[in-house]
Amino acid sequence: MFPLPRRTAQSTKRTMREAIDSENGNSDGQRAKRQLLRAKAPPEEIIRDWSNMPSEILTHIFQFLPLWDRARASLVCRLWNKTFHLPELWQTFTFEFNNPNTSHFKSTPPQLIRQVLRRHAHHLQSVSFKVDSNKESAEAACQILSQLVNSSLKTLGLISTAKPSFQEVSREDFVTALTVVFVHSKSLSQLRVDDTPVDDPSLAVMIQNSSDSLELLNMTSCPHVSPKGILAVADHCQNLRELALNYTLLSDQLLLTLSREEHATLEQLRIDVISSNPNEIMQFHQISKESWQSVAKHSPNLTLVMYFYVHNDEDFAPFFQCDTPVTHLFFGAYVSKSALRRVGLHCPKLIELVVCANGTQPLDDEVVLIAKSCKNLHSLGLGECELSCSAFVEFAKILGPNLTELSVMEEVLVGDNNFDTYEAYSAVSKYIGRYWMPEYMPVV
Repeated sequence: MFPLPRRTAQSTKRTMREAIDSENGNSDGQRAKRQLLRAKAPPEEIIRDWSNMPSEILTHIFQFLPLWDRARASLVCRLWNKTFHLPELWQTFTFEFNNPNTSHFKSTPPQLIRQVLRRHAHHLQSVSFKVDSNKESAEAACQILSQLVNSSLKTLGLISTAKPSFQEVSREDFVTALTVVFVHSKSLSQLRVDDTPVDDPSLAVMIQNSSDSLELLNMTSCPHVSPKGILAVADHCQNLRELALNYTLLSDQLLLTLSREEHATLEQLRIDVISSNPNEIMQFHQISKESWQSVAKHSPNLTLVMYFYVHNDEDFAPFFQCDTPVTHLFFGAYVSKSALRRVGLHCPKLIELVVCANGTQPLDDEVVLIAKSCKNLHSLGLGECELSCSAFVEFAKILGPNLTELSVMEEVLVGDNNFDTYEAYSAVSKYIGRYWMPEYMPVV
């Protein structure tokens, strides 16, 4: 068979398309619409050429990629490699250090660290160091920290993902490395150095360079910082809005300093009350009523979070003896009945209460008192303690739909003459306005 002439072949194809359209009921208008859409569509080769993607779109996509995936993507073409090195993609960086023998988490590759220090150190603004429980990982983090001489950071976080391995590092080496950052960062706004050997002299360097910019300071479990050191921070860093520290560093003078007229309104204050030895009675000091009143007046919307990890009734003696503007309370190891009663009497701003353990004494009267006194309470968590079903139902009846979070372990509730456990579940569901069941501990 001889091939048809070009024009005849095109006519034949067009005729065949028209015949098919006619058979399918397609009108001339529909064909014209399809032809218009086909004309507007980009050529097939442009669709397949990812190197022509606009750089702003590619940059936006890169921001959502994990660093390692971003590094692999940079090998695709020159445009992607150029995008990989844009300054805006290097303002935030996390260095991770994990021992491969004890951790399944990956460490930041050494070659990538070298590239960051060589090409992007001056772009870094927000840096975090995550280390596992190995001393060697913390030492490696300190070595990198000491090399950030070309960086002017705005936020710095030192994070121990397991036990506080930074505490095992030589104090001198740690402070030297941290001081490098403090000297070269003139506008540090957020500093998280929990569980580290930071000390008063290094904080003094930070104050000297970032007193006008510091807004957040987290430094719980920092044994080398004294009340005098943290007081100096509060005295000079008047824009400080969030602070986390151990109770041993809290003082009347610190609260009064944070309440001065020229000081910024405090937004969040976290206090950890810790007793490391269960057999030792801690001699905690007491904060005066005037100090709590001053901070409450200066910062009326303050979120005051208190974590308790103490073991004896005597440890709670200094707390909640007067009105305390605490909003979130967490009792980890133990809480005495008398302390809980004082919470009901002196913590009217309480929003969240968590009792992880108490013992075998029922908390009926204390829980009902808290419900009556703390009208803003919307979250309750109960672990290893006892509560009668009647008291629990009364608690739910008082607060009603305000209880947006109610996490109570199944074994906490004890049936009584008024309610068995299932009747209590039904009554609580009625009062809070939604179906409720307790938490169950999975059994293998």
